[in-house]
Amino acid sequence: MQTHPVPPFISARPVGRGARSNDAGRFEPLDRVAEPDGWDREEDLPPLRTQVSLETARSLISYNRSPDLPFDRSINPYRGCEHGCAYCFARPSHAYLGLSPGLDFETRLVARPNAAEVLRAELSARRYKVAPIAIGTNTDPYQPLEKTHAITRGCLQVLEAFNHPVAIVTRGALIERDLDILAPMAARGLVRVGISLTTLDAGLARRMEPRAPSPARRLAMIRALSGAGVPVRVMTSPLIPGLTDHELEALLAAGAEAGADTASWIMLRLPREVSPLWQEWLAEHAPARAAKVMARLREMHGGRDYDPRWGHRMRGEGEYAQMIAKRFRTACKRIGLAQEAPALRCDLFRVPPQPGDQLSLF
Repeated sequence: MQTHPVPPFISARPVGRGARSNDAGRFEPLDRVAEPDGWDREEDLPPLRTQVSLETARSLISYNRSPDLPFDRSINPYRGCEHGCAYCFARPSHAYLGLSPGLDFETRLVARPNAAEVLRAELSARRYKVAPIAIGTNTDPYQPLEKTHAITRGCLQVLEAFNHPVAIVTRGALIERDLDILAPMAARGLVRVGISLTTLDAGLARRMEPRAPSPARRLAMIRALSGAGVPVRVMTSPLIPGLTDHELEALLAAGAEAGADTASWIMLRLPREVSPLWQEWLAEHAPARAAKVMARLREMHGGRDYDPRWGHRMRGEGEYAQMIAKRFRTACKRIGLAQEAPALRCDLFRVPPQPGDQLSLF
């Protein structure tokens, strides 16, 4: 079925959501279209409620061989993310579930309640070799539904019991709840946290990341974590050319003042369905800057919206990308932020005794 534009008398502006549309995933044979109800008047769509499905995980640890990533394994307690960030590079993964990378990604979520149990079994396997596990590399482990499902907390409890190193990426304030686990792990060199700080403009953040904590709240998270002894990296990611790139130095300074000790940056990435979704957002929220934003991105990706090649996809190439990299290095040096964090400890890893195990004599 061919899609058609939404008629002008039907509002296509879902309140409190990042995506503006909900086109079917790339694997689906049919698409969905909005049709008028026969009344020639403007109507607001009803609020989109979040739906959560439960999935029984058969495995949890995912392995990768990407040279762009500082880790080779990760876990994701949830599929989809209610934060609804308009630019989220993980949106295309929802198509594998037969769902839309658009509004479905932020409203039709999947929780994996047996994640901690599966993780314990995988870490206990004889063939398992320890290396840092990353959490939150696809969808946020501290998005709102973690408050009721507590799957991330369960996984952290397993990792703490095994003395297993872990790196967490989030913008969710609920991470503060787990300081009772994170602080002791940090004291043993087993954890570090990355907090994504994309802008200091609260209004822009609300439009771009509608259900994520405000910039001021994220800075408070950095203070709470660092104050408890948890090392924090301020992540100026994604950096958006023509929209947030002018804030780079201010973001780094704010993160350092709040207690971050390391920093990183990644340029805006628009894989697969993310590009049209992002351009829809620009057309509504930043129409005067849309052409400049896209021109800069294409300049860094050989004329395309996105270049997926390893070594290029994270930061692009060319004069503009080089300028951003230089600004980042210069600012980090002036402010005192490291660009590389100390390695997490792997030598403390041990499989804890299980019920029924024979106790050691020593």
